[in-house]
Amino acid sequence: MNSLEAETTRRTRWRCRRGLLELDILFNRFLNERYSSLSAVEQDCFHRLLEQSDTTLLAWLQGQEQPPSNLKFIFKEVIQYIDF
Repeated sequence: MNSLEAETTRRTRWRCRRGLLELDILFNRFLNERYSSLSAVEQDCFHRLLEQSDTTLLAWLQGQEQPPSNLKFIFKEVIQYIDF
């Protein structure tokens, strides 16, 4: 991993820190286990997902609302890491 990739991962890890512990755990697990294998386009989509508020993300998780079409794929990828 070069220094630019390391810096991007460090910043992404910081953005995965959330106000809700459940989201914090979910995003960090995804980052640790899947992020590096995403394409550049998918990583960009993940960054856009992280721009959403915790309340919006929680509404999506609870099925109260649906994510927009441009975030559905990455959202489905991330929620596979929910540990029931």
